[in-house]
Formats: sequence, structure tokens, C-alpha cells
Amino acid sequence: MQQTRGDAPRTRPHVVVVGAGMAGVQTAVALREQGFTGSVTLLGAEPHQPYDRPPLSKAVLLGKAESAAFDVDFEGLGIELRLGVEVTALRAADHQVDTEAGPVAYDVLVLATGAEPLNLPGAEGVPGVHLLRTLDDAARLRPVLAAAPDLVVVGAGWIGAEFATAAREAGCAVTVVEAADRVLAGALPAEVAAPMAAWYAEAGVRLETGAKVAAVEPGRVLLADGRTLAAGAVVVGIGARPATGWLAGSGVELGPDGAVVADDRLRTSLPDVHAVGDCASFPSARYGARLLVHHWDNALQGPRTVAADIVAGPGGGTAQVYDPVPYFWSEQFGRFVQYAGHHAGADTLLWRGDPAGAAWSVCWLRDGALVAVLAVGRPRDLAQGRKLIEAGTPMDPVRTADPTVPLKSATL
Repeated sequence: MQQTRGDAPRTRPHVVVVGAGMAGVQTAVALREQGFTGSVTLLGAEPHQPYDRPPLSKAVLLGKAESAAFDVDFEGLGIELRLGVEVTALRAADHQVDTEAGPVAYDVLVLATGAEPLNLPGAEGVPGVHLLRTLDDAARLRPVLAAAPDLVVVGAGWIGAEFATAAREAGCAVTVVEAADRVLAGALPAEVAAPMAAWYAEAGVRLETGAKVAAVEPGRVLLADGRTLAAGAVVVGIGARPATGWLAGSGVELGPDGAVVADDRLRTSLPDVHAVGDCASFPSARYGARLLVHHWDNALQGPRTVAADIVAGPGGGTAQVYDPVPYFWSEQFGRFVQYAGHHAGADTLLWRGDPAGAAWSVCWLRDGALVAVLAVGRPRDLAQGRKLIEAGTPMDPVRTADPTVPLKSATL
């Protein structure tokens, strides 16, 4: 018997989680932590034990760690873990997902397929071109870095900067090519990103902004302005898109960005189907916008809401709404950068400290309340700011801009 939101919940429903990254693993674990006693099946496309992704661009890539497997006792928690199983389609009317190994039936389905990196058009299959998303990607890149070739990184966003940092640590000569006229063009305002451009030169990285790639050939990168860059290897870090192509024709509503359109409890447009992590967007009442957050913390926090909704069951009336303060961090060029909130729609930008120095922060206010904070080497600003954003506390702009005043003491 199929279960819909209007039916009485089954005594022991079967939850199938598609995707064994952070969001999928945490959903399965959260179900058990919240007392779910039904069957839980976790499907992972990769053959490896589920692992954390942030170490791939650092410890794993540089050979300081072999893997970053989650410390989860799946068997002890009664979670059926099926690895090397790629899901190819969703047939909602039958309450089944199709895999290469055959169909898998579900009562409740959780989509946690994450995101897939974008590649340069025409670069697919070119020898020496790499993406960095999976453990296998890191394994292929590790000997490349060890050989210390002339390396070209395409993209000066967060991932590009982190990879350039690791490559320099490995002894590579690194050139970063960015099509936009500045670093982090899609993430931060120009005035905030500007000080970060200097970090590249300090680390011995050549930065080329406003430089579009025309073609990638074995051993070189051709730029649109006619220049040629020698490239023993090329790493592409130009962003990612939700891994939702397999949902075409399923009835799951997708947004123009390709993300699953989830509601404030991370339920999709189909009964009994939830979505969490990098593959899903959600409405934020806090920011008055739909957010698509491709960061680790979102994949950690969202599963608790999904689990609570599943445990409550159809018509359970759970009041748990998902509206987090987005958070992420980046380690690059010897600096620890943290960000909390969402600055789109802010009407005031305040600096705390000298951006030419080793530690500084930026605060964004909207109608006098803190809505976002970027902290470089100022972890207290981030920790305190995150709580103030959560509470919607009005701030004193003068004191907020004074780096000697703790943010928690700059409220009205």
C-alpha cells in the first residue's frame, strides 16, 4: 500500500535516501537519533565508504590523509548501506527509484544527491584536465601535484583559491585564470573581494582576471585574447550545479537553477519525497528569498528537519521549519575565512579592521539588524555575529564598525 500525506502512516515505513554524502548520511543518522524504527536504506553512487568532502582539497589531496570516511556505524544503527548504486530515475506513481541494479521501492524518499562540478565546454576528455569533487578525483590529482607541474586553475572562487593554496604547498607554479574582472565575483561585492586578490601574489600565485578561456589543449590553455599559458595540468573550479538531471520527467519541481524546489520543511512537490543539501533550495522567511546553499553546514543542519518531518508522519503537524543562518568557511593562502548569513538585500556595509591586515571583518546590516558577517582571522566576530543574525538584534552602526568592540557589545 502506498502512503501519501493524507493517509494514516504505516507502522514501519521504509525510507530510502538517495545520495551518501554529508546530507544523505546525516539524514539516515538523524532518523535513528529521533527514534525512527522503520527501515532505512542509503544508496551511494560511489563504491567508497561515505566520506566528508572538505578534506579532499586539503589533507587528502596533499597525501596527509588517505580518506575522510565518516565515523558512522551503519550496521549498528540498522541502516542498509548500498554502495556503487547509481539511481537513474524516479517513478513516483510506483513509489520506486530505478537503479542499474534494479528498482528500489520506498514509502518515503529523500533526495540528497548533492551537486556536480561544472566543466569547461570542450575540455571534457582532454588529457591533463581535472575536476575536484570526489575521492577518486583527489586520488588522480595527488600524483599530479607531487610532480609539481606548471598548473593552471580556472576559476577564482572559493574552490579555485583553496586548490591554488594546496598546489602552492605542493611546490607547483600556479596561474589562476578568472573570466570575471575580480576574484569571488559571484560571491562577494567588489569592495569586499578586492583585498583578497592581493593574497594570490603574496602566495606566489599568478592571477589573471578578465581572462576567458578559449580552449584547453594538452599541455596548454588558450585565452580569448590570444595568449597561451603552459599547463602541465589544468584544474577547473568554476562552480557546481545541483545533481538533479536524473529527476527529469519525475514530477519533482525543479527551479531555473536546477535545484529541487523544497518547502520550509524540505518537502518537494511530490508526496513522500523530501530533498536536502546541495541539490535543494528552500524558502527563507529570514531573508525573504529562496536560498540554494552549496556548503557543508547546510548538509549538516537540513537532515534534522527532514528526519523530524518523517518521524512526525503525514499530518503530524511538526512545527520545525528550516530557516538557518547559512554558514561556511574557507582556508586559503594561510587565512581562515568564515561567512555567516546572506548579504543580498543589505543596506549598510561596515568594515571592522584594516583589510590590508591579517585580521578583519565585514558586517552587513538591513534596517539596522545584522544579516551577514564575513570574518578573516576574527573567529569571535563570526561566532558572535552568527548568534546576533539568528536573533535579529538591532545594532549600533558606530560600535559595530569599531574592531575593538565585541560584536555582542555593539547592540542597541
